[in-house]
Amino acid sequence: MWQGLSRRARGYLITGAGVLLLSPDALFVKATQVEVEVFMFWRALLLGLVLGAVALARYGRGLPGAVRACGPAALWCPLAFAGSAWGFVAAVRLTAAGNVLVIQNLAPLVAGLLGLLLFGQRLRVQTWAVILLCVLGAGLMAAGEVGQGSPLGLVVALAIPLSIAVNMTVASAQRGVDTTVILPLGCLVMLLPALALGGMQLPPLADLLPLLLMGLVFLPAAYYLIQTGPRYLPGAEASLVMLLETLVGTLLVWAWVGEVPPALAFVGGGLILAALLGSGLLDLLRQRRKVAEGAPDPQQALAEAAAREAGNDSPGLAEQPGETR
Repeated sequence: MWQGLSRRARGYLITGAGVLLLSPDALFVKATQVEVEVFMFWRALLLGLVLGAVALARYGRGLPGAVRACGPAALWCPLAFAGSAWGFVAAVRLTAAGNVLVIQNLAPLVAGLLGLLLFGQRLRVQTWAVILLCVLGAGLMAAGEVGQGSPLGLVVALAIPLSIAVNMTVASAQRGVDTTVILPLGCLVMLLPALALGGMQLPPLADLLPLLLMGLVFLPAAYYLIQTGPRYLPGAEASLVMLLETLVGTLLVWAWVGEVPPALAFVGGGLILAALLGSGLLDLLRQRRKVAEGAPDPQQALAEAAAREAGNDSPGLAEQPGETR
């Protein structure tokens, strides 16, 4: 079944699964009472240990070569990964979550522009329309908290969409190379400022347990899947899927603390789902129409290619990202 899916469908499923695992993060950030530097120290340490162990288990002695195969992503993706993590945690502590989400949700627009200007990645008109609809929907969901909190949090939050866009766009531009191997470097970049700020402290047990749960289970799986998404999708489309975090996060707050979302949140969430599902349905119908008109079936071609290449995979080689036209 998996082999029969298009690259774009695989990318959406992989990234979407990662976003679902990442969605409880805002709740945990708000729930902990430790200082930001202590929070980031434990987050970076635990996440780095797990992701480093996964990379070493997968590549062994070939790990340095797998890192070199990432090209420019080996520099820019760790910096962007650390920047988005620090920006998110600091902004959520400084201002209302709605403010952070509205600004964070600009990432697909920024990624689309960066991909076009830096790498010549052209997005379909349909993709631009879906991005605009989803950004609008996410903005409606967070509208209730806009304007609350410290203005400094808004400035800090600006680093989030830029960092996400740089990470996704640069990773996508490496044409299918596995950039998950450089996530431990991002954790190292994340860890150094926390150490410099005195974050190497043992938090209270009530805060340590959520940190362990997120750092050892949810976050490694989430970031691994999200970083895999650009192997199959342009950076803007991978960033687009991350808007689901706004929807799922709002539903989690509703279920966890009983905070009923405002009516606009339901409108915005419905708009996001309708845009993503509608786009996927249009792609499916377009593909079936082309096959009916005599075009080669891409599903069959993918299955045959996978059968030919079974057992011949090597580090750094993967499928090409989804077509961008």
